[in-house]
Amino acid sequence: MSVTTEAGTCPACGASYGVGAQFCEACGTDFTGGAAGAPAAATRTVPADPVTAEAGEESPLDVGWTGPVSRRSSSELTGPVAAPAAVCAACGEGHFEDGYCDVCGAKEPDPRDHYEEAPAAWVAGVCDIGRRHHRNEDALALDASPEPLRRAALVVCDGVSNSVDSHVASLAASRAARDVLDDPVPRGAGTRTAFVANAVQRLTDAVLAARDAVVATAAPTETPLDSPPSCTLVAALVGDGVAVVGNVGDSRAYWLPDDPAGDARQLTRDDSFAAEQIAAGVPREEAETGKGAHAITRWLGVDAPEDLTPHTADLDLDRDGWLLVCSDGLWNYCSDAEALRLLVADTVADLGADGHHPPTLARALVDWANDRGGIDNISVALARVGPTSAPDQTDPIDDTKDTP
Repeated sequence: MSVTTEAGTCPACGASYGVGAQFCEACGTDFTGGAAGAPAAATRTVPADPVTAEAGEESPLDVGWTGPVSRRSSSELTGPVAAPAAVCAACGEGHFEDGYCDVCGAKEPDPRDHYEEAPAAWVAGVCDIGRRHHRNEDALALDASPEPLRRAALVVCDGVSNSVDSHVASLAASRAARDVLDDPVPRGAGTRTAFVANAVQRLTDAVLAARDAVVATAAPTETPLDSPPSCTLVAALVGDGVAVVGNVGDSRAYWLPDDPAGDARQLTRDDSFAAEQIAAGVPREEAETGKGAHAITRWLGVDAPEDLTPHTADLDLDRDGWLLVCSDGLWNYCSDAEALRLLVADTVADLGADGHHPPTLARALVDWANDRGGIDNISVALARVGPTSAPDQTDPIDDTKDTP
């Protein structure tokens, strides 16, 4: 095994590395495959600025990030605040220096492995690496107004595992889509019909922006890549008590009412071989667990199908419940809408006073999926319709965009 004998720059993403590095901290590129003292040659590069935010607002999710994270609470800070030194979970004693524990030598966790967003008290999400993957190829990006049901955008993207740099693609896509969706949607004539029509167009625009963002992550090559960066996308757009959802791929949105007599619904339609089997009459459980079940028929990327018009659906948020947007890392273990409603209801009950706190419930659902194997990356984004609870936060979630 070879390691680097001098500091340098990762050939894949441009991040800096120190003496003795065996892999890139930012993108995971392996440095041990080439001759001793030099990183293995990269097949391509992803252009990115070393820091993609203003000083004090850097995000460790940004490609090329190498510095500390500054956090902002809802009260404005006067300047950047350095993140506190994290204690190593492996030994419980050391702190991380140059990416490794200064006591036991364990590698510092990648900030991308687990991050959370809570832009408002009624909207939150958790994105987690799971138990089986070596990197997190899921991504989520959220935005919401402080006033419940006034305005929100929830986006989840799932990188296609057998494609190049799918973790870069999913993050770029989720942010691009969120940025298109986070402005208020015009209501036209002021009717529900006008809002839905405008929201569908906005979702279509978001899909195209996300596709362009994915394409931009692929640097030009002399020959086309066999598996260029690609990902799925699901998004929910909320405006004045109406939700409109859209998807390309097999990431999903569900409506899960509190009332057991309510109509739990999967709002999206998968672009997958399993969905085609179900449409042909194959039982859901058989289709979703059979050979090739997770083969998708539409995705975002250079080689995506020409038609990327999202499947859309709309819903009046006039009853208490949860709007759930998730990747297959969750629904793999609980696909049916009514079964998922029961899971959420049981989890809310188990959480007691914290059950209607969106960040707490999102974490609990991620933990539930991990307890069942965590075979895939897991993303859970929730919008609460109805009363919320707000327990004291011993480990506060950042409320700013792009800060995990």
